[in-house]
Amino acid sequence: MAYEISNYSVKVTLVAAADLSSKQYTFVKLDSDGKAAAAAAATDVPIGVLQNAPTAGQEAEILVIGGTKIVAGAAIGEGSLVGTSSAGKAVALTVGTDTTKYVAGTLLTESAADGNIVTAVINCATPHRAA
Repeated sequence: MAYEISNYSVKVTLVAAADLSSKQYTFVKLDSDGKAAAAAAATDVPIGVLQNAPTAGQEAEILVIGGTKIVAGAAIGEGSLVGTSSAGKAVALTVGTDTTKYVAGTLLTESAADGNIVTAVINCATPHRAA
């Protein structure tokens, strides 16, 4: 069961670059104008996990560091390192193999399938490649 961790998180509020109303609890990135945009490639550098469901021009609340719910992109075991898929969902990364992708957190609860909402500890303040 997914849960929120409310203490000791870092959040930012940015303008949504597009309609993100269907992207709650997925990874987002900064666009070239400094706005929040949906992660669109597995190699994108995530700025955090979207906490609300804004439309274009509205405020997007983004968790940069802390515990959060996140949508999984596949079956993933608890304790797995995760990064973003091309749909902004959390996917497992393997250090040394996924060298062009960024580690953005660790799952605390397992995912049985694509689309499951799980809990992760996220650190997008200093994402690093899974090299």
